[in-house]
Amino acid sequence: MMKWKKTPAVKAILVLAGILSLALLGFRYLAPRDSSAANPPFQVVQIGRGAMENTVSSTGTLAAVETVEVGTQVSGTISRLLIDYNDQVQKGEVLAVLDQSLFQAAVKEAEAGVLKAGAELARAEDEFRRNQPLFEKGYLSEQEFLPIRIDVDTAKASLLSAEATLQRAQINLDYTVIRSPIEGTVIQRSVDAGQTVAASLSTPTLFLIAEDLSRMQIEADVDETDIGRIRRGQPVRFEVQSYPELTFAGVVQQIRLQPETISNVVTYTVIVEAPNDQALLLPGMTATVDFIVEQVENTLLVPNAALRFQPRQGLGADTVTGTPAGPEESGRGRVYCLTAEGRPRAVSVTTGSSDGEVTVITGGALEEGDTVVIGSSQPGATAERGRSFSLFGAMRGGPRP
Repeated sequence: MMKWKKTPAVKAILVLAGILSLALLGFRYLAPRDSSAANPPFQVVQIGRGAMENTVSSTGTLAAVETVEVGTQVSGTISRLLIDYNDQVQKGEVLAVLDQSLFQAAVKEAEAGVLKAGAELARAEDEFRRNQPLFEKGYLSEQEFLPIRIDVDTAKASLLSAEATLQRAQINLDYTVIRSPIEGTVIQRSVDAGQTVAASLSTPTLFLIAEDLSRMQIEADVDETDIGRIRRGQPVRFEVQSYPELTFAGVVQQIRLQPETISNVVTYTVIVEAPNDQALLLPGMTATVDFIVEQVENTLLVPNAALRFQPRQGLGADTVTGTPAGPEESGRGRVYCLTAEGRPRAVSVTTGSSDGEVTVITGGALEEGDTVVIGSSQPGATAERGRSFSLFGAMRGGPRP
């Protein structure tokens, strides 16, 4: 086998060949490329039809539609407690009983007073009957007969007073038995057996009963800037933290006119009715509420970025064709579509409502499937930047690469 001997000339040739190879590689990677081929000059999106809604967001607290605070009108010690939390009670059912010893004694004392007053009346009437014939025959003067007649009237008044005292004592005895005023569910119990309750100027609350937990309401605080968009009967969508995967529905039932000012922010209380057939919603839960102000289905939508886009010199602005829209007016807009040559062409459109991300197109030459420009791929050309994607459905959730 023959072996090559590396002479100085051969070494020089090999070194020169290596240098040439590196130069060719460097030229290949460092040579200017067609930027329009690598980076399209415009970012576009294909528009389509979809649904859009405008909402007003707020937070509120869930509560039962109707609750009743059950208290006591007499003071005493709880001798028996017959219900507990979450118990279902009927109207008139006994909830608790106070110690009745003093009240029963008061009733007996009042009964004795009635008997005494009745006896006094009987004595006075008997005295009157015996002396009346004598007065009529002139054996007794008017001055002598007058006290006898007054004694009868006084005895009658004393009897009426004694009977009223007995009635009051009996009512107080009846108040020692605390009954439910409605049919519902006990959601709060503030006393225990053996506890003393005092009824003074304000009646203490012993129990809180919700009439129907299958119907709930949300007391939502709406900012004064948004209250004008809320109306009675408006549909509402809300969520609670306990069930983040579920969405509940409700309806605006009432807008209270009394404002509340907290940290210089004026809010109004809006009452939302919410069905609770599955008993998932509990009083006191915090609800995140969306008032649905406007909702449209199957309408042509365009990204707001397309309505804001304006081409500049050097990016095809001098090749714009078509009739551009005039000065910005309410309900008027302009978008740019790409021609077959890749040039932007202005198209006038009539716009409707917007949710801040997309706008409804109600008129104009724009059709479903058209491609509109939403930004430029070249830095510094326009303030609108974004990513190109073809399916409009992805626009609602953010651009796709």
